[in-house]
Amino acid sequence: MPSPQSRATLPRVFRLSIPAGTRAALVILTSGTALLAGCASYVAQPLATGPSLIKQESLARVRIDPAKMPLPELAAHRFDPSDGFDIEDVAMLAVANNPDLKLARDDLGITQAQAFSTGLLPDPQVSVSSDYPGAVGLSRAFSYGLSMDVMAIVTRGANTKSANATVRKTDLGLLWQEWQVVAQAKQLYVRARFQDEVLPLLEQQTALARTRYERTARAASEHNVTADSVTASLTAYEDARKQNTDMQRAREQTHHDLNALLGLAPDTTLVLAGDTTIAPMPDGTLDAAIALLPQRRPDLIALQAGYEAQEQKYRAAILGQFPSLSVGFTRQRDTSEIYTSGFAINLTLPVFNRNRGNIAIEQATRQRLADEYQTRLNAAYADVAHLRADSAIAAQQLEQDAAALPRLERAAAQAADAYAARNILLGQYVDAQSAALARRIDAATAREALAEQRIGLQALLGGAIPDPYQTSPARGAAAESASSNTNVAR
Repeated sequence: MPSPQSRATLPRVFRLSIPAGTRAALVILTSGTALLAGCASYVAQPLATGPSLIKQESLARVRIDPAKMPLPELAAHRFDPSDGFDIEDVAMLAVANNPDLKLARDDLGITQAQAFSTGLLPDPQVSVSSDYPGAVGLSRAFSYGLSMDVMAIVTRGANTKSANATVRKTDLGLLWQEWQVVAQAKQLYVRARFQDEVLPLLEQQTALARTRYERTARAASEHNVTADSVTASLTAYEDARKQNTDMQRAREQTHHDLNALLGLAPDTTLVLAGDTTIAPMPDGTLDAAIALLPQRRPDLIALQAGYEAQEQKYRAAILGQFPSLSVGFTRQRDTSEIYTSGFAINLTLPVFNRNRGNIAIEQATRQRLADEYQTRLNAAYADVAHLRADSAIAAQQLEQDAAALPRLERAAAQAADAYAARNILLGQYVDAQSAALARRIDAATAREALAEQRIGLQALLGGAIPDPYQTSPARGAAAESASSNTNVAR
């Protein structure tokens, strides 16, 4: 035992006595401060003040990563529009910069955030109360409690599975929308190339009809032909001019639609290049694709994921019919300074409601989703069969036009030589040239229709689908002009 002298040299220890209520308040204050330190903070995001469309001078600086493309044929293609945009370049730019796809990717981000929110555990609840007696000699009474919603934990598994299935549904819906945009871009590309090919032919046809009308009108003024001949040549000229004007308007509409689909400024003009021939799918490959249609089409797989999400919602609704349970623990002191500890259970008695309304709603919704999937599946098979038959008719028509064209071309060349030698009249020359031009236009129209049908058929058949249960945290595409690169992140 230390002596009095040694005790005098020991350091003094001061004890700070803090009342129990104050200690609890300090603990709550410290915990609240720590929780607030991890809270999200607000960051302003002002709206844009002008359009973000890609302009003509920015096209050369657009970059797209092929590895991020949603289709194998696009992933194997190098994006290089320096010598003109071929059909794959147009499709890749559509995937990267289509405005509707940007919104769809934003919707996917919202769905992923909702799934994240669903998976979070509910926060515990803290209750604090204090009573101050008015009589002298009595102490302050207090009560502290901590409780937790148990049913939220019970239904968390089903709700989380439902949210994850909804994410898969939205992700696959985005993939299907990307495929549809690719098909639209390719069809607009083919249509634009067809219109560029046909417009000069229509201009030649209009010029021939105008020449015949002017010659006929001059002959009528000299009383060499009847008025009926003038009327017939005028009608033919007006018809040719109308066809030419209609095609010019259609070309302008195609230009507008293509720019809108690609997110380009209205005055931007794409230099289109490359082959417009779309190879047909062999019958064996086509039959195999039809047999596996439910596993190839992203929209069908998305509906399957949506049905699974509804299954989990239905399961959660069934769990919700059981008593709602909340468990808590309390620490109290009354005015006579008697401390007590205990627990509290809040239980909802399933007497009247029993969550029967929500169960009925989720069950009916599940039935609707099952019917929607069956309807979409039936329509998919019907659409494929229709396009397959229509493509066969278009291919047959193209063969007939191609077979008849050489004969008409030779007749037109012979008529041109004969007219130059003044061996035939102008009307015979114009008829021969117009017949050849009309058949060339028919052949181009058949090629365009066949190419668009084959593109549509390929889109309806689907293709290689990524694992629908694998979703990335950030899947999307964005195109930037000027000095930025255009990257597609899936």
